[in-house]
Order: sequence, then C-alpha cells, then structure tokens
Amino acid sequence: MDAEFWHSRWSAKEIGFHQEQGNPLLKAHFSQLALSAGDRVFIPLCGKTKDIAWLLANNYRVVGAELSEIAVKELFAELGVTAQVKPVGKLLHYSASNIDIYLGDIFELNAEILQSVDAIYDRAALVALPFAMRCKYTQLLKDISHHAQQLVICFEYDQSMHDGPPFSVTKKELHNHYEEHYTIACVERITVAGGLKGQVKAEEVVYLLRPEVDRP
Repeated sequence: MDAEFWHSRWSAKEIGFHQEQGNPLLKAHFSQLALSAGDRVFIPLCGKTKDIAWLLANNYRVVGAELSEIAVKELFAELGVTAQVKPVGKLLHYSASNIDIYLGDIFELNAEILQSVDAIYDRAALVALPFAMRCKYTQLLKDISHHAQQLVICFEYDQSMHDGPPFSVTKKELHNHYEEHYTIACVERITVAGGLKGQVKAEEVVYLLRPEVDRP
C-alpha cells in the first residue's frame, strides 16, 4: 500500500472511514486522558475528521499529520478558517488558531517539527496501515512524541475475511508495539453494527496507553 492508494481514495471520495458526526468513542473516553484546556493533542493520519472540531470546541489545541491535500483543504474549509501555509522540510505546514496540520508523508515528521504534545488520539491511523508499516509507525510515534499518552481505537476481526484497510489489530499486536514503554488498558469493546463494511463480524476496541516513566 502506497501513497497513491490514499490519494485515489480521496480523489474518488471513497472515504467510508470518515464519520460525519465524529467518533462517539472519543467523546466517551477522552476525559480519561485527564488533559487541561490548552493541552495539545496529536492526531496522526487525521484526514478531515470531525473529531478535530470537537477538540477545538472543547478548548484543546490540535496538531495533525495527513497525506492528502484534498483532506487538509476540506478540513479547513469545513472549520471555516483560513490556513497559513509554509514549507517545513518535506512537509507543508497548514496553521490557524490552535491548529497545526502537516501535509505529506508522516514519516517525514520529527520531534522538532511536531513539538510538544500532551496526548495522541489514534482512531484511523494504526488500522489504516499494513503490518510492516505499523511497526515503523508505532516506533515513529514513540520517538516524536516522547512517549505521550494515547487513546487508540482499533478493529478486531478475522483478517482472512477482509483484506483491509481498516486492518485488524489484535490486543496481542498492540501490546507488542507498545508494552515496553506503556501500561495498556482496554476501556471498551463494542460489536460493529452490521459488521465491518457490512461484510465481516468485527469489534471496535478502545485502549488507553499510559507511559511508564521509569522504563528505558
């Protein structure tokens, strides 16, 4: 899976992963991150998620990374704000009050560009990537965020029944990626109504990842 796959999805408006009302699991569990107004939340592979508007409305600052220019432009248009745009390394930095979005390959993002974040909200990033890229991606997040706490939403289903994305990410896999530096708690597990894309039985699972500060 390469960048062209996602560019073609956005160009063709094949964005079934986009939730017009935002994700109810974010609203149900975000308070467990115990953030304060003004804290900064990183959303990798953010698309134009309505969750950004919800976070901004609740007085959080948002930083995102997104590959699709279409998604980024539509995000700012739907927020009703005009972005300032400037190049940062191989990325384009779109910014407005309390929001920074980096357009381009997320693997071009580093800690210096990202700057400090208080939490990561991962709803559609980890599950969007095939396994080999998930390993690289989770290492990137740990490195650039300095092991910031995370709210992660995954899907679990029989991967042989559906090619993905979204891919199935099991509890075991999540622990393999993160348990060295985090305490991991499953905070909710729900059945996907009608199955994943109406094709396969699936569960949506919410995890809270707390950094273990004493670990290497």
